[in-house]
Amino acid sequence: MLYLLAQWFHYEGLTNLFRYQSFRSGAAMMTALVIGLLIGPRFISMLRVRQGKGQPIRADGPQTHLAKRGTPTMGGLMILTALVGSMLFWMDLKNPFVWACVAVTIGFGAIGFLDDYDKVTKRHHAGLSSKVRLLLEFVVAGIAAWIIVRQLNTNLYVPFLSNHYIPLGPFYYVFAAVVIVGAGNAVNLTDGLDGLATFPVIIAALTFAIICYLAGRADYAGYLGIPHVPRAGELAIFCAGIMGAGLAFLWFNAPPAAVFMGDTGSLALGGALGAIAVAAHHEIVLAIVGGLFVLEAVSVIVQVFWFKRTGRRVFRMAPIHHHFEQLGWKESTVVIRFWIVSIVLAVIGLSTLKLR
Repeated sequence: MLYLLAQWFHYEGLTNLFRYQSFRSGAAMMTALVIGLLIGPRFISMLRVRQGKGQPIRADGPQTHLAKRGTPTMGGLMILTALVGSMLFWMDLKNPFVWACVAVTIGFGAIGFLDDYDKVTKRHHAGLSSKVRLLLEFVVAGIAAWIIVRQLNTNLYVPFLSNHYIPLGPFYYVFAAVVIVGAGNAVNLTDGLDGLATFPVIIAALTFAIICYLAGRADYAGYLGIPHVPRAGELAIFCAGIMGAGLAFLWFNAPPAAVFMGDTGSLALGGALGAIAVAAHHEIVLAIVGGLFVLEAVSVIVQVFWFKRTGRRVFRMAPIHHHFEQLGWKESTVVIRFWIVSIVLAVIGLSTLKLR
């Protein structure tokens, strides 16, 4: 809105600042942060009244989690409100990458909302059937992949190597959708402890804000040997909005959490990161930067596969953060150590920009 208004004024006077993605990124982050902090208290009160007993807690989970009964869920609606509000103010709404990422964020958020609603109304932690949820996710991801790939080539670029890529051709559409769905569900599985998923998402968003800005600049992309994606720099502002909305939510989600983001938030944020990575042509780098999310998802896959084959468990409990809780780690210890891991992985991911 403000960006289009600045264009209408031909960037004269103060509106010239709106020409710069760096300025609008900072403004988007602060706008989302302020919106989130302002709506948070009333939002939480509304959720508490409407949900009554809050999010169902797994009876077979760590016993320390039973104390969280009554905590409302669907806090992801706060994140989405702050993010979309910030986007409308500061982003170029003519950019197709923006609408692809928004489609995934809102679409996955809606799927997560249905899942959370099902859990709250039925008083059970299962939610929607996995088949229905995956089908809906692939529909949304497929539409977004179609919008994004129309602006790109269909090459899968290999990090650490300059100008090395794998031509996927039409299969790239399927690959892009799998990346988006995989990222959404990986973040969803990570969201099991207060603040555990939120901060790594913020770190990943910061990392991809840098990547998108550089990929969108022909001069920087050429110097670094990374794929140049015209107009991808606008997604740096989207990433900044995720950071601001995430920080606002973390204010209320800090232990002891006043609200959980639920699938509404975790699916939306994970899907958004996946869509951003596809748009920036840094899909493999997402697996590095979001390595914590990958680890959480793999731990569940390994646990289920091995249990079905042998009747025995690899981990005491999956996802893997519960395994460490069962080993005797305090929740705060697990969260902070996983945060450290996410920061290290982000640094490794950024190093791929130069080591080519």
